[in-house]
Amino acid sequence: MRLGVEAALVGSELVRGDVAIEDGAVAAVGLPSANGRGLAAPGFVDLQVNGFAGVDFLGAGEAAYRSAGERLLETGVTAYLPTLITSPEERLLDALAAVPRTQVAPRVLGVHLEGPFLSPERLGTHPPEARRDPDLELAARLLDAGPVRLVTLAPELRGALDLARFLAGRGVAVSCGHSDATAEQAHAAFDAGVRAVTHVFNAMRPIAHREPGVAAVALARDDVVVQVIVDGIHLAPDTVRLVWRAAGGRVALVTDAMAAARAGDGRFRLGEVDVVVRDGVARREGDGVLAGSVLTMVEAVRNLHRLGVPLAHALAAASAVPARLLGRRDLGRLEPGARADVVVLDDALEVRRVLVGGETHVAA
Repeated sequence: MRLGVEAALVGSELVRGDVAIEDGAVAAVGLPSANGRGLAAPGFVDLQVNGFAGVDFLGAGEAAYRSAGERLLETGVTAYLPTLITSPEERLLDALAAVPRTQVAPRVLGVHLEGPFLSPERLGTHPPEARRDPDLELAARLLDAGPVRLVTLAPELRGALDLARFLAGRGVAVSCGHSDATAEQAHAAFDAGVRAVTHVFNAMRPIAHREPGVAAVALARDDVVVQVIVDGIHLAPDTVRLVWRAAGGRVALVTDAMAAARAGDGRFRLGEVDVVVRDGVARREGDGVLAGSVLTMVEAVRNLHRLGVPLAHALAAASAVPARLLGRRDLGRLEPGARADVVVLDDALEVRRVLVGGETHVAA
């Protein structure tokens, strides 16, 4: 089967020509394509999806995952981490047990636990009553309950580095976030094997000239993946440009989407938090603290590209970089032999077709 495209993102280059798919994998690229239209790129990988299209993953069952997944596919996402914010242990255990274990589309790569091991100073919208200090026994119970793949924690908390090492030993990636860490504490975490920061600048110590904090350390080091929400709300355009200038090539776009994404304005839940969405901005009811986003990954790609980032690099930030953080070399690539998880975009960067394992799930 050929995709009928004009070009494809192969590695870090846009290669002219069509793409052939056979037996669920990419068979060839750069094929003659006289009438090809659109651009084929690796399917998007989103590391932070709290919910989507009316579904909040803390309380989702099989049917809800299927419903949300169908709508995620429409935005080019072929693999993702359903994300659970800080919640009581019992709720987290139940939610982890409900994660689909069978092969679905988009691929559920595991769960992102955004908490509960967060700084009380930088909780954002996370409920303080469910926050916990690092606890190896609690972490073990959570890992045993379901497929945890990524954990966000505050590295300055007592016991955090021991917890990070424990998680890494169980094959779980660790990210610094919701943190008041100093630069020294951030360096210690990254030296201990933490390899990412969660939504950089948001819910973390701001940069100061003599105490740069975790955000500046993440931007300055070459071994840290910098996750960023590019929705025009969480970060100013010049802040995004600064992030890219410092960390281009290791920036991972995330949506931090919650149930209101693709569901419109109104009242929703984010975990155990009541959220009001007005004019596309999600805020905790009562105090107006930002509570996730309604961003989609294809919108994030367009937004980043509009800020001057080359299209090939913006697409890689939505695919290859997040896949690399998870150690999934089988994802985020479009080259012969790679899995055929593909999004086809038109000239306006609108999704026209989505394939998972070579099977078409979206066709505009």
